[in-house]
Amino acid sequence: MAKLRKRSASVETTVLSNGLKIITEAMPGARSVSMGLWVRSGSRRETAAENGISHFIEHMLFKGSQRRGAQDIARELDTIGGYSDAFTGKEMVSFSAKVLETHMPKAFDIISDMVLNPRFALDDIAKEKGVVLEEIKMDLDNAESQTHELFCKKFWKEDPLGWPILGSPKTVRGFSREMIVDYWDRHYAANNLLVTAAGRVNHSKFVKMVEGVMGRMPKRKALPALPAVQVFPQIALKNKPSLEQVQLCIGAPTYPMGHERRFPCYVLNTILGSGMSSRLFQSVREEQGLAYHISSDLTLYRDSGAMAIYAGTSAATLRRVVESVMKELRLVKETLVTPEELRRAKENMKSAVVLSLESTSSRMSNIARQDLFFGQFFDIDETVEKIEAVTAEQVREIGNKFLQPGNMALTVVGPMTGEKFTKRDLVC
Repeated sequence: MAKLRKRSASVETTVLSNGLKIITEAMPGARSVSMGLWVRSGSRRETAAENGISHFIEHMLFKGSQRRGAQDIARELDTIGGYSDAFTGKEMVSFSAKVLETHMPKAFDIISDMVLNPRFALDDIAKEKGVVLEEIKMDLDNAESQTHELFCKKFWKEDPLGWPILGSPKTVRGFSREMIVDYWDRHYAANNLLVTAAGRVNHSKFVKMVEGVMGRMPKRKALPALPAVQVFPQIALKNKPSLEQVQLCIGAPTYPMGHERRFPCYVLNTILGSGMSSRLFQSVREEQGLAYHISSDLTLYRDSGAMAIYAGTSAATLRRVVESVMKELRLVKETLVTPEELRRAKENMKSAVVLSLESTSSRMSNIARQDLFFGQFFDIDETVEKIEAVTAEQVREIGNKFLQPGNMALTVVGPMTGEKFTKRDLVC
């Protein structure tokens, strides 16, 4: 077991002999502890036949372990007043619990038991397939979700990054118990897991507790390196006459999560479409009345990224919205953002960072994500410094680098009335 150098006085890291990493952040004054078990791979690690299996396994771990049934898991967490959660992403899977400090050993025993000793009973698998198939149907009924999924499918068309996390009805129906156990065995290995905790936690005691439960987990062969991912910006139109609105997404590539220039990307995104004072909100909604909702968002991965602008409008005003968005993107490339805009964006970002880290659960997630994406911890002051260092010139450079005709993508889902778009409509 190796204890690593602390980057922050409150954050400590230990790596067990089997490769399991444990990170804690002590929060003086907190009365609760949030704990998380993180898998260092998500849906982008799946093959075509496995698409959706990471998410399916996440569901199955709540169906019972060798020691507990599904009701036992729920009942024991309720008995200690605990809150549990789980999610599957494209590059990670998480299982977490938040409890009072006195209940930490019990809560960890429950979530670690789920993850390490799943039952994977055949009747549970059959029932959970029905649940996930209904979840997929629910997703198909959500126009905004379908627009996002279609955008990703086309933008990353030759990579699992473009596949839906839920999988498809075909793949989910095809999951066998053997497939599930094999995937779980390969990915839920000590050297592919991370344990984090934040709140009223003593690092040495927490490590001792985790080591007692997970110290003998097998260390597997490291997963192979992922192939380089490419983007394919294109135009995709999907006619859905049953909808009242058309949902559209205009996107372009950006730097990935770990790039040093990600902060100018965040600032640009904030100025364009984050909040009511953003350029897109003011132009498209307030000045022209073309949409109720319009915003921009960054989707960043370890080796790829995209900035996407989402809006909903009527079929009759679709082209005007596209033209208005392209106009705003053109202005970003041609002129420097104003000092007032730059200051407002920075203050919004700094506030978002600080306010998002005021609970034990958010701190627990933060130290996990920093390790998963960067392999180190950056405290709040370091992040604020990076935000403050962004200049108007850097924001314009980002615009000119990525907002080029060949990089622009458009996805539209809704009641199309013969409207057609070409790459010439996406020149900015």
